[in-house]
Amino acid sequence: MAKLRLKLPATERTVLPSGAILDASFFERDTRVVARDLLDKILVRRLDGNVMWGRLVEVEAYLGPDDLAAHSKGGRRTLRTEVMFGPPGRAYVYFTYGMHWCLNFVTREAGVPQAVLVRALEPGPGVGRCGGPGLVTRALSVDRALNGVPLCPPDLYVVDDGAPRRRVFVTPRIGVEGSGEDWAGRPLRFCWDSSYLSRRLKKKP
Repeated sequence: MAKLRLKLPATERTVLPSGAILDASFFERDTRVVARDLLDKILVRRLDGNVMWGRLVEVEAYLGPDDLAAHSKGGRRTLRTEVMFGPPGRAYVYFTYGMHWCLNFVTREAGVPQAVLVRALEPGPGVGRCGGPGLVTRALSVDRALNGVPLCPPDLYVVDDGAPRRRVFVTPRIGVEGSGEDWAGRPLRFCWDSSYLSRRLKKKP
């Protein structure tokens, strides 16, 4: 897949690790594969000359019309869900519980409304705790203004800095109990064993 080389002003090179910016072709794949491959990548937010970033350690896959936990279940196409229908490699940002913004990455080819929810980051320098979707958006100043924007510089993008891979854990998603027994139990949450997870892993003795 094609990747753009990361070039930053000299004043920012000491803040952000070097690497390759993921382009739309990275996201135009099976959503579960994208979700797994996003772990270890760096999510970057640039705002008013400031650079904020964190390493992706917990994400969830949402698989479109058949997925009863997805906003696009049943092929629902509204003003809110329109971004999910593509093109891929864009931010899908929505408001939930009357208090939190949530950030998703649109996946698959245009017309297939699937996405990956960002649940937790290991924060970079100067970034607050990011263990939960609402904390991620709060820490990186993400809101509706970024809904639909391409994941590319200058505002919001994902960098592959070649960090070593860790063991990936796969569990059911969080907070989707109302989606029915089948979908609520599917292993669509991908994470590392990190202290920044929105919910700690349940390990067998």
